[in-house]
Amino acid sequence: MSQFSRRTFLVTGIAAGAVAGVPAAHAASRTSRELTSDPFTLGVASGDPDSDGFVIWTRLAPRPLAEDGMGGMPARPFRVHWQVYADEGGRAVLRHGVATAAPEWGHSVHVEVDGLFSDRDYWYRFRAGAYVSPMGRARTAPHPLSYGSGLTMAFASCAQYEHGHFTAYRRLAEENPDLVLHLGDYQYEYQRDTYTIPGGNVRHHEGPETETLANYRQRHAQYKTDPDLQAAHAAAPWLVVWDDHELDNNWADEVPEKPEIPQPGFLTRREAAFRAYYENMPLRRRSVPKGIDLQLYRRIRWGRLAAFHMLDTRQYRSDQGCGDGYRDCPEAADPARSITGEEQERWLIEGFHRSRAQWDIIGQQVFFAQRDNNAGPAKITSQDAWDGYVASRQRITQGWVDAGVRNPVVLTGDVHAHWASDLKLDYDDPTTRTVGSELVTSSISTGGDGRDSDPAAHPFLTINPHLKFYNNQRGYVITKIERELLTADFRVLPQVTQPGAAVHTKATFVIEDRVPGVRQTYLRPIGPQARTLPPADQIQETVDLETRRP
Repeated sequence: MSQFSRRTFLVTGIAAGAVAGVPAAHAASRTSRELTSDPFTLGVASGDPDSDGFVIWTRLAPRPLAEDGMGGMPARPFRVHWQVYADEGGRAVLRHGVATAAPEWGHSVHVEVDGLFSDRDYWYRFRAGAYVSPMGRARTAPHPLSYGSGLTMAFASCAQYEHGHFTAYRRLAEENPDLVLHLGDYQYEYQRDTYTIPGGNVRHHEGPETETLANYRQRHAQYKTDPDLQAAHAAAPWLVVWDDHELDNNWADEVPEKPEIPQPGFLTRREAAFRAYYENMPLRRRSVPKGIDLQLYRRIRWGRLAAFHMLDTRQYRSDQGCGDGYRDCPEAADPARSITGEEQERWLIEGFHRSRAQWDIIGQQVFFAQRDNNAGPAKITSQDAWDGYVASRQRITQGWVDAGVRNPVVLTGDVHAHWASDLKLDYDDPTTRTVGSELVTSSISTGGDGRDSDPAAHPFLTINPHLKFYNNQRGYVITKIERELLTADFRVLPQVTQPGAAVHTKATFVIEDRVPGVRQTYLRPIGPQARTLPPADQIQETVDLETRRP
């Protein structure tokens, strides 16, 4: 049996041995006495894999919805044993150790495991006192010089607990992916019944709008008690990035959503949100927050097959130039304004130049391609997306073109609908060459059930010829990435306001090696009960789905 790896470490406490100087036998006995109910109510997770390991995570919370945010845990550290296995039955132990769940980090545990074989499945679990956690599955990336055995990758975003059940997470888990990207809005900050859907919300948030560390810890815990979300975390390693609702709707750097309303405590709120986010995500030590800052943008390599450039388009962005909604905004073209900040932009473009991957995949939050919702001369676009930062988009797009990136693919969340688009250097001239591809996932639940639709009837696709697909149903995208082809199935559920819906593929798009742009290979016919709205109503529906807030 292998011992605790020398390079494996825990960032939220000490890595092994007795707790706070208490002898091990006494600490174990005390833990058993104080933990009188299951502390693993929030499940387990893994994340940020590399070729010889990954992070494994859990958080102790016998009373997860406790108002003080401490999950019913005593205010002292606890020993947590962990094991990594070669088999799902947990018979072949490959790595094991003891970590500490410390109260100052919400009794979360982050263990970075290494020394494993590349391109393989592993399983893991934890024990605290007499209680054993559920089993989770993780996977290592291929060796840096290998293309590996192919990659099944799912990506998702926008899970508003009140708007629907998390059935899409359950269906995603059943796809048995190798990797899951979550592109933001993992949880929502609103007080109960503040952000509602027609017909009323189907579930309710606990507690007030999240502003304190206790509030954010409680809200994350409420989301993580959902069994469908737990199943998705246990199914595969995740790469996570936030968008806005993990802190405050449409925040930008140190500016809250509504700067006209004084919020002298906004930076304290930001610090609390970032700390709670780290505590509840399977992130490595590089992402330990430092005050109001958290290093979230990073690069994950899947052998020679893919490089994932995970972006943070919130923490460093300039404030929206003309407010947050759809506007005709001259400030959007100001070259001094940035959605990534100068340092992250430089990091990304330098990464393009160094990359030798078959596929360079940019995992990020908000719509990348231009989306003009006006057929006339005015250009009315979403100022919260890359359309509000045109020069920033142009520099990054030109960056991958100049670097000769073989297959640039942008993955996006945020807008609560499925989209697919070609990427251009000049969106105003549809005859110019395509230089990349964008795939956009719908929400897990935000917006409620939605409706089936004929993408060809959506006026956005006529106004913007580079847009190739739209669907307003909840779901996720499952991709199969191979050397010569990336295949994306847009998976949808007919309803989320009732649990247990089946999932089906609404459309399939492929991206061929060295052929930028998306090509549709399948479209499920519109259902007989579906209705097509007039163009003006479809435009308004799309805008409302993205922007309607309290």
